[in-house]
Amino acid sequence: MQVIDKNTEGLTREFNVVVPATSIEQRINSRLTEVGQQVRMPGFRPGKVPMKLLKSRFGDSVRGEILESTINESTQAALTEKSLKPALQPKVELVSFEEGKDLEFSVKLEVLPEIAGAELSNIEVTRPTAPVSDEEMDKAIGDFLKSRRSAETVTEARGAKDGDALVVDFVGTKDGVEFQGGSAKGATIELGAGGFIPGFEEQLIGAKVGDTVNLKVTFPEEYHAKDLAGQKAEFKVDVKELKSFKTPELTDEIATQMGDKDVEAFKTRMRGFLQQSHDNASRLRMKRELLDKLSDGNTFDVPQGMVDIEFEAIWRQMDQVLKSGQLDAEDANKSEDELKAEYRGIAERRVRLGLLLSDVGQKNGVQVSQDDLTRALTQEAMRYPGQEQMVFEYYQKNPQALESLRAPIFEEKVVDFIFGKVKVTDNEVSLDELMRDPDDEGETAEKADAKPKKKAKAKKAKDAE
Repeated sequence: MQVIDKNTEGLTREFNVVVPATSIEQRINSRLTEVGQQVRMPGFRPGKVPMKLLKSRFGDSVRGEILESTINESTQAALTEKSLKPALQPKVELVSFEEGKDLEFSVKLEVLPEIAGAELSNIEVTRPTAPVSDEEMDKAIGDFLKSRRSAETVTEARGAKDGDALVVDFVGTKDGVEFQGGSAKGATIELGAGGFIPGFEEQLIGAKVGDTVNLKVTFPEEYHAKDLAGQKAEFKVDVKELKSFKTPELTDEIATQMGDKDVEAFKTRMRGFLQQSHDNASRLRMKRELLDKLSDGNTFDVPQGMVDIEFEAIWRQMDQVLKSGQLDAEDANKSEDELKAEYRGIAERRVRLGLLLSDVGQKNGVQVSQDDLTRALTQEAMRYPGQEQMVFEYYQKNPQALESLRAPIFEEKVVDFIFGKVKVTDNEVSLDELMRDPDDEGETAEKADAKPKKKAKAKKAKDAE
């Protein structure tokens, strides 16, 4: 086998591979001999079919089989010989392949970049902290108890008030004509819950059982049904029943039903749950800051093929935003070409960070254990109640799907490793500040080359997820 270099600029590699005709013919004859040992042909015992007849009957198919296997094996051998690490599957094209002549094919690929070891000890990140307050605990317990409330029919003749529920029949019309999806019978409307379009619930305050209330409303501009968005409409509402809600007190009995010994044990678990939520938000902010600094401090060329794939994934989401007309004001004033250029920058940043984290992980022995995968698979299966076994079987039969679970686990373990190497400074903040989206408060969650990511919700980076 001979390897002839044609292009070695940047991350691009292109070379031709020549396999001698004698090697090809030897492979073909060897394979035909194997076929002759198995095939049954009239007038010949197994293993006694003449080579000439085997070539006549099976020559073309065997030749194609040998061509494919030789190209695959020779390509891998050439990559090993040159110590090349392909970023993506190499592109192989046949140059010449004729009987009695050498096989020649070309190989084009991009290789993974050589990454200098990231300097981690000089990086500083801030860990925002927010202890669970008594007010937050009271609200969480109140929300929990509210979820266990019961509705009771009101028998006294009084008007509905905020917090009550009405059972109603209603018919919606626009310009005097009923519209699709605007009618219902026996619908339950909780006043003040915001479950209906603005103005609907408010106009039912004071309504009594037996009343017919005519409501005038305006659908929001962003309403999902385009023919109703921003349009005025009227609803005729017949009140059938009035209900009030009764919220229970937190007792040892309820705590026991939730698996706790008593109220104090329940509160302890609730506080731990809330603190875990705080810690998760804190880690997410730390990770975003860390990725910003890793991105700013590490510049190297990345394979454009990988960037193309990442960009296409981003743009598919963005294309839906464009079609739905939900661009924010800043993006709405830009051309599609300008948006594509910005998002390609985001794609390149993601690829660079992915390669950098992978390099840090590999050089420092970060691994995903079978236990890690099992936990991730169990969590995934729990998302589909009643279908857990099907989920397990799907991942067992699809290695690529299982790999999709491995990648994010590996990334998080690498990030945790880096956190152990960088300088971390704690900073106590309010709960609102901790939970606020950095994009909404003007922080540069992705600086410099990643600024375009501070845009519409649909294009938020997955860098820190």
